[in-house]
Amino acid sequence: MRRGLIIVFCLVCVNLNMVYTQTDKNNTGRKKITIGLIGRIDTNLVSMAEYSGAQFAAKELGVKYKIDVAVDWTAPDIENVQGQAAAIERLIHSNASGIAIACSDEKYLTPFIDEAVEKGIPIMCFDSDAPKSKRFAYYGADDIEFGKALMQQLADAIKGKGTIAVLAGNANALNQQLRLKGIREELKKYPNIKLPDDNVFHSIEIADLSAGVVQRGQKSNPNIAGWVFLSSRVFQSNNPFPWKPGEVKIAAGNAVPVQLEYIKKGYVQGLVAVNYFEKGYKAVEIMLEKIVKNKVPKQPVMNCPIKTVTEKNVNEWSLNWNKWLKKEAVSH
Repeated sequence: MRRGLIIVFCLVCVNLNMVYTQTDKNNTGRKKITIGLIGRIDTNLVSMAEYSGAQFAAKELGVKYKIDVAVDWTAPDIENVQGQAAAIERLIHSNASGIAIACSDEKYLTPFIDEAVEKGIPIMCFDSDAPKSKRFAYYGADDIEFGKALMQQLADAIKGKGTIAVLAGNANALNQQLRLKGIREELKKYPNIKLPDDNVFHSIEIADLSAGVVQRGQKSNPNIAGWVFLSSRVFQSNNPFPWKPGEVKIAAGNAVPVQLEYIKKGYVQGLVAVNYFEKGYKAVEIMLEKIVKNKVPKQPVMNCPIKTVTEKNVNEWSLNWNKWLKKEAVSH
């Protein structure tokens, strides 16, 4: 009996030692930081690339700062500012260390951003800003220059003359407003190109809805020589363009993979984009400097480089997406 008790006692000690060893292994003693990352549309490839970049930054910079960094990603399936506001509220209650958000509607979201900041959670914006809020920084494209670049691409394609149209996304998103402003500013250089107010269309970023807007717009205005698309969703519809390649010229934003195929087919003459992976990386990098070092950028508004994509460099640009969307990108 005594011998049996001794054996049981030894087994208990061994098991306890295994538990303590495992606990010690899991408990690195490192500070843990959670950064909330709120995108505009979860299924958008741009958002996926941004998330991939953020995950990579969390791993790489976690080693640099000797902390454990988690990225709490959330975005609505369809652009929905109420969903973004709910995400801010959730992150406030979960005591996130900081939040980076791509704002779908700056006016609606500003009170929610300010609430988080007042409760001690720093917030920055990326992709689309809320400049009147208490966010400490913004990282993304210079949207006016982005719009100008789109207009340049289309003007070259239609040889500086003709009537054009614009398909934009959410009218309340600041980046959409500024890109339209850039288009109109650049348009002043081309007196023989006309953009009637009625030819500026806004659509929910759902593929078939966007395609329907384009098709109806072209049918009612058959003299439209070219389109600027601020959104890439229309390209995800089946047979979105009721014309032969090159009959109506197209310049578009984002340069996601499906758009690259339309360049190769001759439907699209030019694309404008930024490095979306880098955008997600920088969001985490800037946020960590604020959280860990209490350091904010000297200039609160930071713009990433703009890249134009045409048939000349379409294959080169496609290689970026092969890297940005690979699962391996967040595991090294």
